[in-house]
Amino acid sequence: MLKLAVIGCGRIAQTKHSEAIIKNSDIIENVAVCDLKEERAEQFASKVENSGLKKPDIYTDYGKLLKRTDVDAVAIATESGKHYELTLAALQNNKHVLVEKPMALSTKHMNEMIEFAKKKNLKLGVCFQNRFNPPIQELRKKITTNSFGRILHGQASIRWNRNEEYYKQAKWRGTWEYDGGTLMNQCTHNIDLLLWNMGSEINEIYGVIQNFTHPYIEAEDFGGAIIKFKNGSVGIIEGSANIYPKNLEETLSIFGEKGTVVIGGLAVNKIKYWRFEGEDGHPFQNLPDPDTVYGSGHIPLYRDFYQSIKEDRDPFINGDEGKKAVEAVLGIYKSALLDRPVKFPIDFSTMELKRDI
Repeated sequence: MLKLAVIGCGRIAQTKHSEAIIKNSDIIENVAVCDLKEERAEQFASKVENSGLKKPDIYTDYGKLLKRTDVDAVAIATESGKHYELTLAALQNNKHVLVEKPMALSTKHMNEMIEFAKKKNLKLGVCFQNRFNPPIQELRKKITTNSFGRILHGQASIRWNRNEEYYKQAKWRGTWEYDGGTLMNQCTHNIDLLLWNMGSEINEIYGVIQNFTHPYIEAEDFGGAIIKFKNGSVGIIEGSANIYPKNLEETLSIFGEKGTVVIGGLAVNKIKYWRFEGEDGHPFQNLPDPDTVYGSGHIPLYRDFYQSIKEDRDPFINGDEGKKAVEAVLGIYKSALLDRPVKFPIDFSTMELKRDI
């Protein structure tokens, strides 16, 4: 049984981390929760208890929690700007770490997290849970068996709505120091899926960002990019928090010489188009939308994280995988700052969101 603590009991923790813990209670015991607001930690703990499980202990000081010798692993679900600090603290105290996306807001910090986890021989997993969506897994099978032939281009479209009420719920949202804009917050999941399935490293990226309708945040509410991959394929990113009047879709499209797949729905959970030679359609075209845009991928994500510890292997989405989408977003920001395409790899060592954008 993996003894787990949760740090950060806000929106994503209350909905999806609690669900994943409860659904995996045969292998994971939530022994402690921590939040600066004690009432949020209490709410999370009560949700676990109300499911019939033992109520986890409550903390407002993560330092005290991390001193517990009975905690094997920590799930970090705080604001993005705190992920680096909390991950290093957990690793320093010999805890495995499962961290929400984006794993950090700079390449320097992500590399430090990865290297420190390796040095301590601890697992570092990243919450890109949409990789576990059944339609995405079906797409991945076609990628790995070369069913597309040469992949020509792919597109990630995130057409959502985030209003003023959303940003007022937490002061860190939309700030350069703790969050970034819609590309870094809302769009990294689909950007991760695009990069993962295109199967090539980025060669060059050209990006634009705008703040169209959210003057009360520092960062962008729209971002777009063209990516040239090293294998010659092209990627397109479109991310918006301005769609009227509510979330429309999150869609991933992959186009190859011998196949076309479009996966959409509320959370890239539904096959909209599936065509290969001898295959016109797929049973997953009829899957219902999940209850939220977060989908249900945290449940298998948590189970894989447990198994990675038990089997002493990398999590399915380790730190090296987790940083790729963040670096792509940083590349878009850098391109927008310079108003020109930028080549990869980029030296991000002197780039800070709060200063440079």
